Amino acid sequence: MNSRLDPVLSRIDSDLDATLDRLMDLLRIPSISTDPAHKADCLKAAEWLVEDLKSLGAEAELCETPGHPMVYGKIGTGSPHLLFYGHYDVQPVDPLSLWDHDPFAPFIEERETGKVIRGRGASDDKGQLMTFVEACRAWIAEHGTLPCTITFFFEGEEESGSPSLIPFMEANKDKLSADLALICDTSMVAPGVPSICSQLRGMLKDEFTLTGPVMDLHSGHYGGPALNPLREISKIVASFHDDQGRVTVKDFYDGVQDVPADILDQWKGCGFDEEDYLSGVGMTESHGEAGYSTLEQQWSRPTLEINGMWGGYQGPGTKTVIPSEAHCKITCRLVGTQDPDAIRENLRSHVESRLPVDAKVTWNQDLDGSPAAVMNTARPEFEAARQALSAEWDREAVFAGMGGSIPIAGFFTTILGLDSMLVGYAEDDDRIHSPNEKYGLKNFHKGIRSWARILDAVSKT
Repeated sequence: MNSRLDPVLSRIDSDLDATLDRLMDLLRIPSISTDPAHKADCLKAAEWLVEDLKSLGAEAELCETPGHPMVYGKIGTGSPHLLFYGHYDVQPVDPLSLWDHDPFAPFIEERETGKVIRGRGASDDKGQLMTFVEACRAWIAEHGTLPCTITFFFEGEEESGSPSLIPFMEANKDKLSADLALICDTSMVAPGVPSICSQLRGMLKDEFTLTGPVMDLHSGHYGGPALNPLREISKIVASFHDDQGRVTVKDFYDGVQDVPADILDQWKGCGFDEEDYLSGVGMTESHGEAGYSTLEQQWSRPTLEINGMWGGYQGPGTKTVIPSEAHCKITCRLVGTQDPDAIRENLRSHVESRLPVDAKVTWNQDLDGSPAAVMNTARPEFEAARQALSAEWDREAVFAGMGGSIPIAGFFTTILGLDSMLVGYAEDDDRIHSPNEKYGLKNFHKGIRSWARILDAVSKT
């Protein structure tokens, strides 16, 4: 019996219909940040959130940026002071023909596995964002206040590269100061298995063009004597990995650390189904770095991936041409303390040292990189949150890695000096960024209850 928490949980249950109505209102706004045609819609979504935060009693405001506005709000007193981040912008919906319904006409769909919320942004990230807001609403409705101080920080450009994020954070360090940052833009490791992210992979992007002849050549006249950029770029790309799947770029693994044994034990018992994970995309076995499990490859090992290669004739039929150029796009997922700048330098040296005579390489100079983020799970708030999640889901919560990259977690550390805790309730089949996005109604409901429990637990640490 928890006399402070129990009425909050009851309020969440009794108010679920009204909570869903508010979410549906937000989901109806087509806040596609990357499309200039939806600039007014992004503003509308930001204004909606400001008014919603004000309805809680928060001091809330719209903060202009060169792009889409930030939403800022603050409420509560006492310790700890938590900074909660989410984003209100969504991915484009193309191709629209693959949707079974209007992406911005959200509704509840009955499925054999349970009810789901359908609509763009249901899972990424409006539904997740609102789980936290609604938990705060229930606390305030029951107690007139929150158990701690909350700052809300909502972005409108996460799905379009966050060009305004770093300048805004640097200019508003005092405004965004807190004891701990919370992020709700992640998923559970398996259905029904509550998860707290323990590490995020970083990202390095690069792209190069290999040029041979000064023009495309007739293969009857030059086939044989001419350098073929497609053939040469294929050799270079093949040299990035050895037969065991290890990256061969010099010093690539500097900064890669072993996963602690206790965390590995949690991963082994987390409910991850490797067969389903692989078969769902048409594979029968893992093709990654030898000696590591599928989860380790996904969460704790770095990668170098070829995202695109092209050159020469792309149209129907054939064209007897030796192309002048060949192109390659690369991304590296980084872990531990790998340095993206050092890896970029060594990657480029790897390519340039393998150029044949008469070939030259040019690099895209406009691509960025960010290091991995490792969460400070030794902080007492993390174990308190894990116990709170375990109580709500009736299943031991786990500290799980993530294969993706969420740069905001790193920015909270480097710009604001904050540790981040990432807790999300999405599932891998939510089809985020794809047609027919969904978010489980149970996940949404229990996500609200989970945050209420976390606020109670963390405020007592």
